[in-house]
Amino acid sequence: MNTPEVLFVCVHNAGRSQMAAALLDHHAAGRVTVRSAGSAPANEVNPAVVAVMAELGIDVSREFPKRLTTDAVEAADVVITMGCGDACPIFPGKRYLDWQLDDPAGRSVEHVRPIRDEIDRRVRALLAELVPATT
Repeated sequence: MNTPEVLFVCVHNAGRSQMAAALLDHHAAGRVTVRSAGSAPANEVNPAVVAVMAELGIDVSREFPKRLTTDAVEAADVVITMGCGDACPIFPGKRYLDWQLDDPAGRSVEHVRPIRDEIDRRVRALLAELVPATT
């Protein structure tokens, strides 16, 4: 069986997509290949995102925003967009999901924490679909 590949995309790849990628990578423990990218990458990951992820023991301090490429979309089995609008290329045969989530840009840790928690809930549900638990 092939390892499923998931690509998380948002505009700046500094908040939502970084949290989603880190959470899925953490929960999947190697059972899913995970990438994230942005249509207009920022210079750094949002410091509030780094802080709320550290609360869960997940270190994203060394991550950096990456530019969305056609190759990344082509390689993915599932592409999850988070407010990138029409900037994400569409390829036939790919599964696309659009997660409507608040943008953590410019928000405090207290405001980013519930965004992280909602992403975590969605990531866990996605993982259960992609890699059903074996008994």
